[in-house]
Amino acid sequence: MFIQQDKFYDVIIIGAGISGLTSAALLSKAGISVCVIEQNSLPGGYLAKYEKNGYIFDTSIHWLNSCSPKDVVTRIFDLIGSDYPVAQPQKRIKRYLGKNFDFLLTNNPDELKELLIEKYPDDKKGIEIFFKSAKKLSIPLSRIGKMFRIGDTMNLFELIKHQLNKLRFVLPFLKHVMYSGKEGKRKGLSKYFNTPELHDVFANEDDLLSCLIPLAWAYNQDFYNSPVGGSFTYPKWLDYVVNYHGNKLIYKSKVIKINVDDKGSCKSVIYERGKKQEELFCNYIIAACDIGSVYKKMLPEKYLPSKFLEKLNSAELYSSAFIIYISLDCPASIFGFNEEMISFTDCDDVFSKNETIKFSTNELSIFSQSERDKTTAPKGCGTLTVMMPAYLKNNNTWQTKVDEKGNHIRGKEYNKLKEIYAETLISRIEDKLSVNIRKNIVSYNVATPVTLYRYTKNRDGSMMGAKPGKKNMLSRIAHYKTSVRGLYISGHWAELGGGVPIAVKAAFNATLLVLNKKKHKAFKLYIDYLNGKKTKDELLSSNTLIYYDNSWTNK
Repeated sequence: MFIQQDKFYDVIIIGAGISGLTSAALLSKAGISVCVIEQNSLPGGYLAKYEKNGYIFDTSIHWLNSCSPKDVVTRIFDLIGSDYPVAQPQKRIKRYLGKNFDFLLTNNPDELKELLIEKYPDDKKGIEIFFKSAKKLSIPLSRIGKMFRIGDTMNLFELIKHQLNKLRFVLPFLKHVMYSGKEGKRKGLSKYFNTPELHDVFANEDDLLSCLIPLAWAYNQDFYNSPVGGSFTYPKWLDYVVNYHGNKLIYKSKVIKINVDDKGSCKSVIYERGKKQEELFCNYIIAACDIGSVYKKMLPEKYLPSKFLEKLNSAELYSSAFIIYISLDCPASIFGFNEEMISFTDCDDVFSKNETIKFSTNELSIFSQSERDKTTAPKGCGTLTVMMPAYLKNNNTWQTKVDEKGNHIRGKEYNKLKEIYAETLISRIEDKLSVNIRKNIVSYNVATPVTLYRYTKNRDGSMMGAKPGKKNMLSRIAHYKTSVRGLYISGHWAELGGGVPIAVKAAFNATLLVLNKKKHKAFKLYIDYLNGKKTKDELLSSNTLIYYDNSWTNK
């Protein structure tokens, strides 16, 4: 069959989030033809931005990890091009604000330890052991780069070594992992603290590890603010690099079908743009999008793994969110905001039992992006972002109706509910902080789980896919390979957990799977670089990778 040259790409990538674009850039660097198809009008996924009248908001990022010059995320970006956006180190990280306490976690967590000991001297020994436990976890977390590759990209010797490294990585976490859920967390914290109020400091965490890991990251100096201009600069940069290498990105287009040939290999994709459908042919597909959409909507019925879909439907996912993006006519510092995120841990002061609406959670956080990056607001102005975990099924699916195509129809009831939630939360924040924010609000915009579902199609609008945990690990929800040859899963569904490091890890491994299958020389080069056996300059002088002039600028 004759295929037009502009209708064939070696690799088609579904989804222009950070994972899909990182794979596209790495493959482009290796001289491979790539086409990225994205349903939205802009790249980014959860790293997209909301912008209005000169105010810029990261849509869902509140901090970054693994972004120091020596860390693996930065090293992979540096391999793509040395003009990558640079994340800014964060000193003031998290403020735990309760009825009777106000504690600040900085990049020197021992400062917090001493404050806790000063306020709760009877628990001094337990507090010291608690922080010592966090410091022990900081050691394997600092070596996460050694866990970046997956076994499917290794030979037998490498796999044995990898399993030993994996065991060393996991062991320090095992004695904490059993304390999961709110009740498990209570039992876990009781090992260290007798004072109930000390438990309240960590009221918003889901399990014991969620209490310890932020401290471990802080010991590693591993909290970062987004680059200047916001986290959206990452996908902007990657989009530029892919275009520079002559590859294609198609926006406002939705993949509706993956075609498979008689031998069980992926053959093409059909995408829809407006009312028009197009078919593109390929040898490989990387699905850096919602895994349920791939299996339930895109693949032929004979390739639907029914038992796996049952497990996927019952998988434990990260929550979605209710988010308020507030534009101010003054700097947020006037109200006492700095770069840290404020976590309200005393729920009764924030959520009233007499409200006309019922909140499904009592967790609430707020931070100012403009205090982290002055370029995200007009001069003399500021921003606030309010975040609360929420679920798509709350409030009768947020007072929306679902049509035959699965689209959520948003009407007056939906908009009214958004306003009630937003006004209630703003009032509670004002009461808690003893400030009058409203008089300086220029405007605010709201995102609900319906919004996050619309833009990502992640099941239930989940922020980061499947959670780490015993249930998801045993059911093997996270995976790269599929029953269709040449079709690989990437993004937050290829790995348990979330965030930029997980997305970049998935991108790197999906890229390796394609390169290995093609027997491309870049496969070994990328691995040698990751393992520290070759420098970036040595890779660039190998004549295997394509030249890039590092011409992107962060405007």
